[in-house]
Amino acid sequence: MKNRKHALLVYECLDDCRDSILEALGDTSTMTYVNDPKSYKHEIRKVHFDVIIMNVSVNDTAAFTLLKYTRKHLPSIPVIITSRSERTDFIVTAIKEGAYDFLSQPFSPARFQLVLQRAIKERELKNEIAYLRSEQDIIYDFGNIVAESPSIKKVIQSLKKFADTDSTILITGDTGTGKSFLSGSIHHNSRRRDYPFIKINCSNIPESLLESELFGHEKGAFTGADKQRIGRFEQADGGTIFLDEIGEISLEIQTKLLRVLEEKSFERVGGNKTIEVDVRVIAATNKDLGRQISRGRFREDLFYRINVLPVHLPSLRERPDCIEPLAMVLLKKGCGAQKKKITGFSPMAMEIIKSYDWPGNIRQLSNTIERAIILEDSDTIRPDSISIPNFHSPSIPPESHEPLATHEKELILKALRDNLWVQKNAARRLGISPRALNYKIKKFGITHPNWRKNK
Repeated sequence: MKNRKHALLVYECLDDCRDSILEALGDTSTMTYVNDPKSYKHEIRKVHFDVIIMNVSVNDTAAFTLLKYTRKHLPSIPVIITSRSERTDFIVTAIKEGAYDFLSQPFSPARFQLVLQRAIKERELKNEIAYLRSEQDIIYDFGNIVAESPSIKKVIQSLKKFADTDSTILITGDTGTGKSFLSGSIHHNSRRRDYPFIKINCSNIPESLLESELFGHEKGAFTGADKQRIGRFEQADGGTIFLDEIGEISLEIQTKLLRVLEEKSFERVGGNKTIEVDVRVIAATNKDLGRQISRGRFREDLFYRINVLPVHLPSLRERPDCIEPLAMVLLKKGCGAQKKKITGFSPMAMEIIKSYDWPGNIRQLSNTIERAIILEDSDTIRPDSISIPNFHSPSIPPESHEPLATHEKELILKALRDNLWVQKNAARRLGISPRALNYKIKKFGITHPNWRKNK
C-alpha cells in the first residue's frame, strides 16, 4: 500500500468486525463509521472514499439497496461485503449486485488486509486505464486528423462510417502513411472502444513464433513453452485486433486466420480446447495482395474475408495541402517530448519541407522534424537543421535530381531578386540572420553587380 492514508467508509460493522479491521490496518487508513442509510449517503456525497466496507445480514434489504445505489453513483469505488452468513445463494447475490469481494465473519486481519490491498490496487489500475482511454480519445479523435487535401478528406469520411460497423477492414498504402494510427482511430470511435485494442506487426515476429503470438500456446506445446500463454486474439476479445503487414504471414497461418474470421474460434498451439472470441479485425499492408495471390503467396479466400471494407491511404506527396499543417503538429508534439520552445519554421525551411516528395511519408517527416528540433538552437527551425536526402523540387525537372544544396541556392536567389538584392531584407524574408545569409552567399558563390564588394 502507498504511504498516504486510505479513506474507508464502514457501514454497520459489529464490534469484533471493527477490531479485526483496526488490527489489520493500524495507522495506514482513516475510517468513518455509519449505521444508517441517511448517514451513509451523506458521507459518500461529501467525502472521497477509497473502499467501502458494508456489513450485511441475510434479510437486510436496506443494505443491498445501498449497494445498488453505490454501484450506480460511484461505480469505481470497491465495496467489500462482510456477513456472519455463509449461504452460497447469499454470497452469489452480493457479488451479482456489484460487491468487489465477500468476507465471512469472523475473519482474520491478514485476510482482510489482503482483500483490501487487492481492491485498492484494482481501483488504481481502473483509474489509470480510464485516464489513458480519455487521453486516447483526444489522440484518436477524427477531428484532430490533419486532412486538408481532398484525397485524405475522402478517406476520413469513409472511416467515420466504417467505425460504426463490425466488418473487417483492409487498409492499404505505402509505408509511413498512417495505417496504424488510423486503425486506432477506427477502434476508439467504435462501439468497441471500451474493450482492448491490440496491435501486432506480423513482419516483426519470426514465423515460428507468430502462431503462438496470435493464438497463444499451452504449457509444453514446444521447447521453451514452460507455461501457458494467452494469444493476441484472446487478449482482444470484445475489442479490435490490428494485423499490420498481413501480407507477410505464411500460408499455414493464413489458413488458421481464415478460420478465426469465419468461425470466431481457434485452439492454442498444443491445445485441443476451442476458444471462442468476439473480435473485430483491421488488417493493413503495403503490398499488392492481388499480385501476391497470383504468385501463390496469399490465399484468395482470405483476401475476400479481410477486404470487406477496403481503404487506401494516399501517400504524403498526394496530399500536398497537408504537409505544412502536419509539420506544425509534429513540431508541437516533438517540442513537448524534447522540452524545447520552438514556435515554427523559417519560410526557407518550410519551403524545403513542402518541396520534398517524402518517400517515407508521415513517418519520415516526423523523424526529420524530430532531428531538426534536437539540432535547432533558436526559436525557429532553420534550413541548416533540416537534414533530408537529395531531392528534386517540383519546379526542377525530375531527371536532374538536384540535391538540397542546389534547391537552397535557388531559394536564396529568389529571395534576393524579390528584395531587389538587399541582403538584409532577403534575410528577413528567408527567416535567417543577415550574417547567416552572407555566409551562404559566399558558400554558393552568389554575386551581383550592385554589391560594392563586387565592383
